[in-house]
Amino acid sequence: MARKTDVRGAVTLRSSAGTGVTYRTTKNRRNTPDRLVMRKYDPTIRGVVEFRETR
Repeated sequence: MARKTDVRGAVTLRSSAGTGVTYRTTKNRRNTPDRLVMRKYDPTIRGVVEFRETR
């Protein structure tokens, strides 16, 4: 995984539908300091929903 001193840190994306599904990805913390929001597939509800970065 990524080190704490890395610019590209590992982040966890959690489903906004409340199903508990998560994705792991990396992001450049200098270019995008705010929280990441992506639309991805949630297999529990079988649809595409927003996934938000959790810390």
